This record gives sequence, structure tokens and C-alpha cells, in this order.
Amino acid sequence: MDGMDLTVVPGSRIVEVARLAFATPDVDFLCFGEADQPSPVAARDAAVQALMDGETRYPDVRGLPALREALSGYLSRLHAKPVAESRIQVTASGMAAISIAMAAVVRAGHRVVMHSPTWPNIANAARLRGATVEEIDLDAQPDGSFRLNLDRLDAMLDGARVFVLNSPGNPTGWTATEAELRAIREIVQRHRAWLIADEVYSRLIYDGRAAAPSMLDIAEPDERIIVCNSFSKAWVMTGWRLGWMVVPEAASELIVDIVEVTHSGVAPFVQRAGVAAIGDTAAVQLFRAHCASGRDLASQALAGLNGVRYRPPVGAFYAFLAVDGLRDSLDLAKKLVTRHGVAVAPGVAFGPAGEGWLRVCFAQSAELMERAMQRLRDGIRVEMGS
Repeated sequence: MDGMDLTVVPGSRIVEVARLAFATPDVDFLCFGEADQPSPVAARDAAVQALMDGETRYPDVRGLPALREALSGYLSRLHAKPVAESRIQVTASGMAAISIAMAAVVRAGHRVVMHSPTWPNIANAARLRGATVEEIDLDAQPDGSFRLNLDRLDAMLDGARVFVLNSPGNPTGWTATEAELRAIREIVQRHRAWLIADEVYSRLIYDGRAAAPSMLDIAEPDERIIVCNSFSKAWVMTGWRLGWMVVPEAASELIVDIVEVTHSGVAPFVQRAGVAAIGDTAAVQLFRAHCASGRDLASQALAGLNGVRYRPPVGAFYAFLAVDGLRDSLDLAKKLVTRHGVAVAPGVAFGPAGEGWLRVCFAQSAELMERAMQRLRDGIRVEMGS
């Protein structure tokens, strides 16, 4: 690529492992943030019907009124404060929502703060805007859980433009309490920064609540807070590329203009699938139960494994495990593929704070989980001598 003079962002270590796995026979895939389940039947049927009805023309850039209204009702029922339809912007995926939020608020030279380890695409979206990314490491607790140091966050936000919050978090499963969210909101407001909240895993929580604590429970419509979400995770619709944003009331028309020049709206037949998915209230509950089963299987497989520290996550659908003595998680992940037939994500893929850890997506069928986790146990024992 010499001489091309292109913008460069760091490549994905997860993709690096996955490419090796695709080229290796008989590998179980636990490396992607994706389930092995199909999308809801209602969503698929709605998309097919919309195609048959000819819904293939340019849509309203804001999103179909039916989808915006469905999202408004859904979010208003789920959270403590109502969310007006006028604040909802439909996007072509959750990642598109984050990128559009970055385009709206970040300029070259701005400082963007995010907690780490975290999904690398968010940081790269900020870098593409010319921002400087600074990471605040979540404090790993002896039991394998994580905590955000609010005093350290307060110090780092001095002069920063944005704080990016991902709760429930990928890869750690760390989930902020409502008290922590209120404290984060106060800190961000005091520093006159923007808050971009990635809440794509909000419904995948395992303590009996309908959803994780959200900025939509506490924030007012005029605050400098943008909440991004997606149909990918809770509705098992990764390939549909359908997401949304909840934006400040005064910013909605400005956000529409950015969407127009970014991707000019979302395919209407995909949006019809979103309307149907929201209407299928059992779909999320069934998928969460599926994930809870995978979570239990991961816990059983990792229990008593020498040299591994793990605590079942509060939210999301990942087992994030620390391996004693691990200095090169990418190398171990590759060996697990080629020698043991299981693909997991190396912790270093989520930043330096993730080194020494592995991420396993447990949103899989029992048959796959049981076989893959046995391969993982055996592989860690052999490769780490545990």
C-alpha cells in the first residue's frame, strides 16, 4: 500500500483469528459477537412482505415513521423517562450510529475518553475524525469482575470533548449501576463534555431486570447525551445492519443532515423487519434465556480450571477470562485454532488493558458450547501448562 496515502486504522485482531479459523478444518467459532440462532420469524416475514410490496425506494432519512414510533413506544415503556419520536434517528447499524455521533460532535484534535478494554471499532471511529483517544482502564477485581474508577474519570475528562460509555460492556460484561450512571452524567456535565452511550446489550442482562440501567432512565431531552443502540444483539439481527440513535431534541435536524451525507437512510424493507421485531415481545426474552443457558455452560466449563480467573458477567453475552501468565493472547488464540479447534477473541483485540484475557461468545447452542468449551479447557491446559 506504499504510496496510496490512505488513512490507516489498526486492523482487527479478531478478524485475524477468524481468518485463520476459516482456513482450518473443524473449528468451533466463539470469537464473533454473534449468536448461532436465526433472526425472529416475524422480522423475516415482514422483510419478505415489504420486498413483495415494492418497498425498495428511498426512505425518509430519519427512518420510517412506523419504526420511529415503534421505537419511541418501546423505549418509553422500557425506561423511566419518555422518549419522543422526534429524538429518534434510524441508522444503518449500531456502528453507523456511533460513527454519526462521532461525526456530529468530534473535530480534529479533540480528546475522546473511553473505558477499556473495549470494542476497538469505537476508538477507531474517533480516530477517523482526527481525535486523540485516551483510555481509562477498568479496574479488574480479584474475582474477575470490573469497576470504573470515577475519580480517575473525573481527572481524565478535564478538557475532553467526549466520554464514550459502553454498558453493558463488550468484552467485559461490566454493567454500570444507576448510581454510577448518575455519577458519570454529573462528571460529564461538569466538564461540559458530550456523552455517547453505546447500549446495544441493554436487554441482555441476567439479574431479572428487563433492561440494564440506562442513560434514558435519568437524562433529560436537552442534555448533551447521544444513546446508540441496534437490533443486532438482542433481536439476533447482526446481518440486517439496523440501528438507531436517541439524540438531544435540539440536535435532531442536524443529525438527519449527517445521516443524509453518510448513508442516506436505511432500506425500507429492513426497517419493516425492525417494526415486526419490536412487536414480537417474546423474541428478546427467548434470546436472553438462550444466552443465560450459554452463560451457565461457560461457567460450568471454566469452574475449577487452574490458572483461569472468571466471573459470570452481569450483562452482554461474553465470558471474559483472565489466564495466569498469559503475555500474548493473540498467539494463544491462534494456537487454540490450529491445535485445538476452537476460535476465541484475544483480549489484546480490545486494547492493552485486555492483554492476558480471552473473550468467548456464549450466545450459542448447548451442543456447540459443550464441545467448544471442552476444546478451550483442553487447549488452555496444554498451551499454558495449567
